[in-house]
Amino acid sequence: MHAFLADHRGDLFPDEVFADLFPSGRGRPSVPADVMASAMVLQALEGLSDREAAEALRRDIGWKVACGLALDHGGIHFTVFTYWRKRLAGSGRPHRIREAVGAVVDATGVLGGKRRRALDSTLLDDAVATQDTVTQLISAVRRVRRVVPEAGAVEVCAHDYDSAGKPMIAWDDPVAKDALVTGLVNDALGLLGALSDLELGAEGADALGLLALVAGQDVEPGDGDGTWRIARGVAPDRVISTVDPEARHMHKSRSAHRDGYKAHVAVEPETGLVTAACLTPANAPDGPTGVELVAGEGDDLQVLADSAYGSGETRAALSGSHRRLAIKAIPLRVAVPGGFNRDDFSIDHDARTATCPAGHTITIAPKGSATFGARCGPCPLRERCTTAQTGRTLQIGPHDRQLVEARRAWRDGDFIADYRQWRPMVERSIAWLATGPNRRVRYRGVERNNAWLGLRVAAINLRRLINLGLTRDGPSWALP
Repeated sequence: MHAFLADHRGDLFPDEVFADLFPSGRGRPSVPADVMASAMVLQALEGLSDREAAEALRRDIGWKVACGLALDHGGIHFTVFTYWRKRLAGSGRPHRIREAVGAVVDATGVLGGKRRRALDSTLLDDAVATQDTVTQLISAVRRVRRVVPEAGAVEVCAHDYDSAGKPMIAWDDPVAKDALVTGLVNDALGLLGALSDLELGAEGADALGLLALVAGQDVEPGDGDGTWRIARGVAPDRVISTVDPEARHMHKSRSAHRDGYKAHVAVEPETGLVTAACLTPANAPDGPTGVELVAGEGDDLQVLADSAYGSGETRAALSGSHRRLAIKAIPLRVAVPGGFNRDDFSIDHDARTATCPAGHTITIAPKGSATFGARCGPCPLRERCTTAQTGRTLQIGPHDRQLVEARRAWRDGDFIADYRQWRPMVERSIAWLATGPNRRVRYRGVERNNAWLGLRVAAINLRRLINLGLTRDGPSWALP
């Protein structure tokens, strides 16, 4: 990578690509565009902070050679990286470094005729600490009092919001804890009521909106009037930190969970090149994002993915006139262990009828429910079918026919050879993407972390191209 950038950084990142970032006409930036773009690619590749990247540019011979600096060059200040990121973020093309690498991919023709894409995602830890309910309430109230001057006139008494740290109470005493929660929620409601009619700027409105969200997501009314307690259960889209309100909580399994974001990728499995990437909050479903990642790929495409992309809605959106879906089927759940599942029932979609294993046929309701009800009472197969007192009920969705066919194809191994041969490459690309310090994002919010992901993908793709033998053949790029 260092030798390639030393030879070709000017061809890869020419000045005209970044000219609009400095439109004043009063000279060029003190650090040339090809130098900064190369340094940012190396930073993303090695997973360094701005301070670490500036230190590497000052001390590492490989970085100096890659960026065309003299061995005795003093490097640059770390804030120059921040400055360039802000310039890029505020421009009309914030992902232009990734686009420059993408132009190289297109010029080589390495993806020509390769009509497979593997989809997957990985969870990335957020850059801040997850906050409990009490900490979030205090932080949200404190922020409103800081950014909305009128909030200072509203009486709050549950806590000294100007002091750091949590209130000093007996945290193992449920009564004391409920009293604190009641006071904090009432302070929040008092602020919301007193400030709701004010004309607020963007920062004040955001602070007040966050306070309203935090005050309602984790608490429920207590036993007495005007009392509150922490709610049992978790809100579906719970904010986990007032410092980074866009980060979310996600369970990878019943026992393992992560807080932060999710990186989604589409990978060409023969080369390992990432063809599209997107970052979302951690609780975003994989299917809809996967559909967006291959939206511009055309119909003559094979899509390989695990069961996270196996819903009827996702399959319908991914299907094209000539698309082939090698997507693992979602396993069926059974009401009774070892008993009957949906595929043991016969569904006539045209006649809108359902027939159970015992031979009872009923009409499917307009909303999709098929209720066998009283027919289950004397049925000799009841113990293998349902434990519900009201009998077995099926829900037949609008994509039921497609899901049945998907389960049959997976069960019969229609595409198992392609799945085993081509899908593992996406796991390798995910490992390249989230290795080492890159498992944790460095910024707050979807937008800034999505820009980081784009830069990370550009660095990985460029390294992959170099490993495949990327060269400069006159005015164009070529692979052997």
